[in-house]
Amino acid sequence: MRYIEFRQIMKDFTVFSLKDIKGTEPDFYRSRLNDWQDKGYITKIIKGYYIFSDIDLNEKILFEIANRIYSPSYVSLQTALAHYGLIPESAYGVSSVSTLKTYRFETGKAVFTYRSLSPRLFFGYKIESNEKGCFKIAFPEKAILDYFYLNPEINDIDAYESLRIDKDLFFELVSGKKMDAFLVKFSRSRMAKRIHSFRRFMKNA
Repeated sequence: MRYIEFRQIMKDFTVFSLKDIKGTEPDFYRSRLNDWQDKGYITKIIKGYYIFSDIDLNEKILFEIANRIYSPSYVSLQTALAHYGLIPESAYGVSSVSTLKTYRFETGKAVFTYRSLSPRLFFGYKIESNEKGCFKIAFPEKAILDYFYLNPEINDIDAYESLRIDKDLFFELVSGKKMDAFLVKFSRSRMAKRIHSFRRFMKNA
């Protein structure tokens, strides 16, 4: 198969694997991927996952890649908070949560970090679209809850201030009713006290 034919067949894929290719071309030779990588046509993200080298790696594309290379997962924590504008900057890389073990991929395109959550806490995300595909990202309320759950040291005024969450956007984007509904599912009284304390802090900030 020539590269131009391959590109046409896979044109709707942002990130693709050998399994994706075999789904449309069962007789595809894996060695072609090595050839095209050497020629700069495609780029390996991690073992088994590739993108076309000329793709524009914007935020949403990176989020889709994050979902695909470690599944099930959804974008959350600092990355989701920055996406919504709740914190002033986005750290290099993409932070997600997953029901799999905590893991980190350092690639030439970004650092993809995954924190482990119990399957019962794998909820509270939505699906957003990008140019070709889509990705899962936490609602603002769940991104905050995930962050507090995975960072128990966030438990006093100094720690709340260090988050630098925009007060106006917080009350514009974050639903107290939705956060309470999500919080119940964590079944942790200490965390509930921390969240209620944090919300009081935001009201008085």
